[in-house]
Amino acid sequence: MLEKVLSRLGWLGNASFIYEGPPVIYFDPFALQLERPADLILVSHDHPQHCSPVDIGRIRRAHTVVVSDKKAAAKIGPPVLALEPGEEARVGEMVIQGVPAYNRESHFHPRRAGYLGFVVTLEGVRLYFAGDTDFIPEMNDLEVDIALLPVCGVMAMDAEEAARAALALKPQVAVPMHFGGTLGTLEDAERFRALLDGKIRVEILPRR
Repeated sequence: MLEKVLSRLGWLGNASFIYEGPPVIYFDPFALQLERPADLILVSHDHPQHCSPVDIGRIRRAHTVVVSDKKAAAKIGPPVLALEPGEEARVGEMVIQGVPAYNRESHFHPRRAGYLGFVVTLEGVRLYFAGDTDFIPEMNDLEVDIALLPVCGVMAMDAEEAARAALALKPQVAVPMHFGGTLGTLEDAERFRALLDGKIRVEILPRR
């Protein structure tokens, strides 16, 4: 099932992904070129490249469920299911787990803000979308099969820190994100893969 889930996962640039199920799930949709109607939209926090009401409006339909943190929910408009870190939401047969995402020292993503990462179970595969975060202690308690991790080094982990996070998480596959836009480069993603060579499989997804 892991390969099936991975084959349905598409990178849309920056920290934006689509899971082309069913269900169709977007993670932090931003600057979309692909506008397939969404069943579920997950928004990690309210910063512009992660919470884009315009993009959400393009893919949102009457049946679409939107899940976010409380600050993003205020920008998106109802109905939105707002989670705190540690809370879960059930959407149909799926359970969406909100997990902490924060910087340990930087003020960009303070822990008190309640920003989110997400763990979603798809076809029995646990997919972790880390959001904008450093390598934080809570990662040691997560059990995941696929980990989407930022590598840009600006307001989130760089390649070296992301590699340490991947070694703690022990996913079957790690996927770098938060590069190729205004922050981070393909070289950051390649560095991440090189650091984990022979330890954890890394897939750098082509942009859709």
